Amino acid sequence: MSGSKPDILWSPHHPDRYVICDSELGLYRIGPVGSAETKAGTLPLSEETAATLLAINSDTPYMKCVAWYPKHEPECLLAVGQANGRVVLTSLGQNHNSTCKELVGKEFVPKHARQCNTLAWNPVDSNLLAAGLDKHRADFSVLIWDISSKFSPEASVTAEKIRLSSVDLDSSSVVTKPLYELGQNDACLSLCWLLRDPKLLLAGMHRNLAIFDLRNTSQKTFVNTKAIQGVTVDPHFHDRVASFFEGQVAIWDLRKFEKPVLTLTEQPKPLTKVAWCPTRTGLLATLTRDSNIIRLYDMQHTPTPIGDETEPTIIERSVQPCESQIGSFAWHPSSQNRMVVVSAANRVMTDFTVFERISLAWSSTTSLMWACGRHLYDCVEDGGEGAESAIEKDIATKMRQRAQSRYGHDTVQVWRNHLLAGGNDPQLKSLWSDLFYILQCAEDMELKLQGNKQSVVYSGIKNIVKTSSGTTESRRCWSGSDRQTDVPRYLSEERFLALRLCGWIGRGPDIDVEIFLRSLEQEREWERAAAVALFNLDIRRAIQILNKGASAAKGDLNLNVVAMALSGYTDEKSSLWREMCSSLRMQLKNPYLCVMFAFLTSEPGAYDGVLYESSVAVRDRVAFACMFLSDAQLPRYIDKLTNEMKEAGNLEGILLTGLTKDGVDLMESYVDRTGDVQTASFCMLKGSPGDVLKDPRVQCWIENYRNLLDAWRFWHKRAEFDIHRGKLDPSSKPLAQVFVSCNFCGKSISYSCSVMPHQGRGFSQYGVSGSPTKSKVTSCPGCRKPLPRCALCLMNMGTPVSNCPGTGKSDEKMDLTRENKLAQFNNWFTWCHNCRHGGHAGHMLSWFRDHTECPVSACTCKCMQLDTTGNLVPSDSS
Repeated sequence: MSGSKPDILWSPHHPDRYVICDSELGLYRIGPVGSAETKAGTLPLSEETAATLLAINSDTPYMKCVAWYPKHEPECLLAVGQANGRVVLTSLGQNHNSTCKELVGKEFVPKHARQCNTLAWNPVDSNLLAAGLDKHRADFSVLIWDISSKFSPEASVTAEKIRLSSVDLDSSSVVTKPLYELGQNDACLSLCWLLRDPKLLLAGMHRNLAIFDLRNTSQKTFVNTKAIQGVTVDPHFHDRVASFFEGQVAIWDLRKFEKPVLTLTEQPKPLTKVAWCPTRTGLLATLTRDSNIIRLYDMQHTPTPIGDETEPTIIERSVQPCESQIGSFAWHPSSQNRMVVVSAANRVMTDFTVFERISLAWSSTTSLMWACGRHLYDCVEDGGEGAESAIEKDIATKMRQRAQSRYGHDTVQVWRNHLLAGGNDPQLKSLWSDLFYILQCAEDMELKLQGNKQSVVYSGIKNIVKTSSGTTESRRCWSGSDRQTDVPRYLSEERFLALRLCGWIGRGPDIDVEIFLRSLEQEREWERAAAVALFNLDIRRAIQILNKGASAAKGDLNLNVVAMALSGYTDEKSSLWREMCSSLRMQLKNPYLCVMFAFLTSEPGAYDGVLYESSVAVRDRVAFACMFLSDAQLPRYIDKLTNEMKEAGNLEGILLTGLTKDGVDLMESYVDRTGDVQTASFCMLKGSPGDVLKDPRVQCWIENYRNLLDAWRFWHKRAEFDIHRGKLDPSSKPLAQVFVSCNFCGKSISYSCSVMPHQGRGFSQYGVSGSPTKSKVTSCPGCRKPLPRCALCLMNMGTPVSNCPGTGKSDEKMDLTRENKLAQFNNWFTWCHNCRHGGHAGHMLSWFRDHTECPVSACTCKCMQLDTTGNLVPSDSS
């Protein structure tokens, strides 16, 4: 290889040895840095490895190509192709094997001298050595030598003896008669033996790729192409071959040899080498001239049979093993993705491992896995209970569990949906209670009779109080107290509605909170019940509730102390009671106990201690404001509280915003903070105004939730959600997009069937007799041509399936109530979109449980496998 760039050859049997070929042959051994094998004069290849020079061979000048003998014995036997066309067998190192001594120095000489371009040992019959030569008009360019043959003198080769004697060689070591001669009057630039058949040789000739069969050398299979250089067979797929021309690589399938199955992206500079990775399926490395990078092509597909026009997926990437220009590279035969590269100048070598791409997969059930090389890793969090609690807190896990419990589907007792969500989230409890009261008020006949009041209910308390008119101020004395102080309160129809939405009062003209108080007592919310009673100026009832809470099982005895403090209430501003309550109320841990004393010690109209206590439920603060704030104060306070709720994404604010645009803004903040598209979807579907459901944000939440259900394989749940959505939003029902049409007239069979009468003589005119309740439509209602036959039972489609569930007497009686259903699912039409064969759905499902191919004779279509979801089972199926 004088004057050319160096090349590298790995030993076929020694994973730690390789040869560098340029003007001479150098044998190196690679090992870890600092090991006994690596001596002081070693060459560093990487941070972990170094190379030691074992032997040098300078006896073969004018090298053009080198090939390493593939068998164990003799080891280190190399074939060297020279510029004059001779092939010389040489060796590196000391080898006392008699076979090796006989072979080393042997020469194979063509009739006419010309350059030898390529060499290839037969991987099975290792005595065969193929040599590719330049063109000569009177000679062959592909010569296959038998290295075990001996020269026998003949009269016809006298001149050849004279020519050989000029170089002073022993005639017994020279062979001039090849075993096979191929490719007459042509040039061979590259060749390789096909791994699938040791008798087949693939050669890159001058203008074509040719496959020669040694069993019949007079014939060859060829294809015209310019990509004739560097032919190499994929070691993992023996029918796949790569070759190149200038900057373009062609990938061939020998079973379909007419044209390349793939042409890789053309490089700006000419290519010098391509090589398949021996340890990685479908990984091809390419090197261009004067470059310091190696480009990799990862072919991510399974080889397809003849006739399948599937385009393989190619992932292209580049690696830079070193800074200097690369002269050549060679994959390690056994270490995965490892190669050694040598620079174009001064033999600087680098040991480099191509790091595998990491394919990450995160399942919808929070399982994380990734693949790297031949290894598959499953991510398992350490930390025991802490890791499990983190997964349980994840919103995706929560939504999945809630979907399984049918969260959001309770449309009668809407407030119960928070129990389906676990019952431990106060915001969800508040949200579903708000929606329950909103829907209850909207359904109230009294509101429906008052015109547009129903839509006002959905607009939220913020808009309700703005429309407040006719507010009256009343003064009411304390109930149960000796002090007959008047406390100003404000009443109006809108304030009554707001109190109903807060859940404090029920139907009726009067403010009666006794039912609400009893419900709080049942839920053991003693402090909240006492505060509500106090806000309604019933101090005796508040004291009674506190005493009851202290005496209840696991009750707080400190409630008795609070009740005692309440009983000493006085309205004198300078009293010791007011002074002590004002200073000590902030030390109370329960916010409701704190606001009770704040209310008692506040001046009329100045209730900031109650209104701005963030730990108190929004509904209770709003109800308090509706009772004790004037028309001037109330809207300002509601607006301020609404803005706080919207910014925080607090679901309690839905009471204020209603199911309006403000409500969508609030829900958007909540979704941004939590990712809970499930609650957002169900909440917005409860709204009455159509413009809210048309909001693109709402549609985005709904579609994302539907996609989540599909990803979890909750297909039944997703179908239930679609039905639920269709009832609440009729505009979301999709139009019919697919229907069964007649082959003859093209009219829809399913539509015609759906409008046909179900009793009397409706079916008799279509040639169907029998019970009118057992409907059969075996011909097109439009043109009366017969429908196709089932591939299994050979009955016309439309005939009820007799051996599938759903045709018994009990089922027939049950079908009488299903006015719009002609047949069970087992009777539905079904067919393969590939081969067009089909039949009754029940028969097809039964057939493909035990078979993979189509039931029609001579049809090899694997119908069910064409559908990627055909073999999946819903996760929510019972």
